[in-house]
Amino acid sequence: MKLQKLLFISLICLGLSVITVNTAQAQKVPDGFSELAKRLSPAVVNISTAQTVEVSDEDVLAFPKGSPLERFNDFFGGRRGGNGGSVSQSLGSGFVIDKEGFIVTNNHVIEGADLIEVTFPDGDTYQADLIGRDPSTDIALLKIEAGENIPFVNFGDEESGQVGEWVIAIGNPFGFGSSVSAGIISARNRSIGNTNYDDFIQSDVAINKGNSGGPLFNMAGDVVGVNTAIFSPSGYSVGISFSVPADLANSVAKQLREYGETRRGRLGVNVQEVDKGLAASYGLDTPHGAIVRRVVDDSPAKKAGLQRGDLIVELAGERVEGRRQLFRSIAEAEIDADLEITVIRKGKRKTLTAVIERLEEEVTKQEREAREREIAEADQVAIGIHVEAINDEARSRYRIAKDVTGVRVVKVDKTAEASGKIREGDIIEEVAFEKVDTPKDFEAIIEQSVDSERPITILVNRRGNYLFYSFNAET
Repeated sequence: MKLQKLLFISLICLGLSVITVNTAQAQKVPDGFSELAKRLSPAVVNISTAQTVEVSDEDVLAFPKGSPLERFNDFFGGRRGGNGGSVSQSLGSGFVIDKEGFIVTNNHVIEGADLIEVTFPDGDTYQADLIGRDPSTDIALLKIEAGENIPFVNFGDEESGQVGEWVIAIGNPFGFGSSVSAGIISARNRSIGNTNYDDFIQSDVAINKGNSGGPLFNMAGDVVGVNTAIFSPSGYSVGISFSVPADLANSVAKQLREYGETRRGRLGVNVQEVDKGLAASYGLDTPHGAIVRRVVDDSPAKKAGLQRGDLIVELAGERVEGRRQLFRSIAEAEIDADLEITVIRKGKRKTLTAVIERLEEEVTKQEREAREREIAEADQVAIGIHVEAINDEARSRYRIAKDVTGVRVVKVDKTAEASGKIREGDIIEEVAFEKVDTPKDFEAIIEQSVDSERPITILVNRRGNYLFYSFNAET
């Protein structure tokens, strides 16, 4: 059996703080980490998530009504007509990065969660909003509302965390909160075969399940990495752990904060690394750069004139060391801006100019569409009528036929003109003789009718009976 079959990369749900030694200060082995841990621990949080999982009647049997075990039905799922669910929970770590309550963690800690809760070492717990996530770097950004005195830590710069420096991790391995472990940085620029953006810090700090998303700190107390994965034959720490570098994590967090998603550049090439033999054939003394194996049709690379066999050696005047650096540099390049690319073609250097496009990542498309649906389907109120979307859950819960469209009335304000006419449970199918599909439609059509001198007409479906009502559109 091959070695790679025995060893595996294990994603970890662990939040830690790591201390690194500053090489400029040439520090000796520290006497301890107590003061640093005391200062940093308040900003390192435990993250728990809950996800609803569909459970059929055949999968889960409910305890009979009246049974002393009946109270456990909700815990185990119970019998819910085939459309219910149980809750799946996971634990990880994260850290607060500013006084506004933004928190960085791993994407795999919160992926698919319906509920995210953040717990501080003092026991204070808050429900967190997901601002955005990036599966490519396994970074996610959360936000809580916790007042002005929230503790936070700072990211180090790209030079933070050099090989041989001391680092510490503070997190929640196996749910044991505020645990501290220490070690040194073993290597930089590691790839573990995840994505084109792999650029991990390797350390020998003990990282275990529950530490994912936690920070790796240097001796100055700056975050030098976000703990993400371990290399282990057992799934537990054997002294080889990987962290996303602080500069990359900080860059991703800034984009998630500004846009709710990442915005990476795209060139449109498939490349390979350069070994000594290939380097010599291109006239290089030392291997560096990346050889173009394929140019994508109608891509920035194609339009710029890049060809198969070109050796890319510089981007915007900066030397390209290898494939991973190339992709990261392109990803971080300005969208819709010119990028100078220096290649070696048939023994001669040539400079081309490409206009970098935005990389449309599938998860970004899906989540953007999902957010648009959430906005459209969010509960709305107009002229005192509160409505909700008719989604699959609502159809099942209220037994709404599949062919019925519109919005469902949740409540009517007592002071509203519609009070006593429109009822909870009514389905509004049309407003002003226009079809209504979402709560946003309902609100928008009524807002458009505010300036009209005529009353607005609403078509209601009440258990199969259709009724027209007219109301003043002014709110």
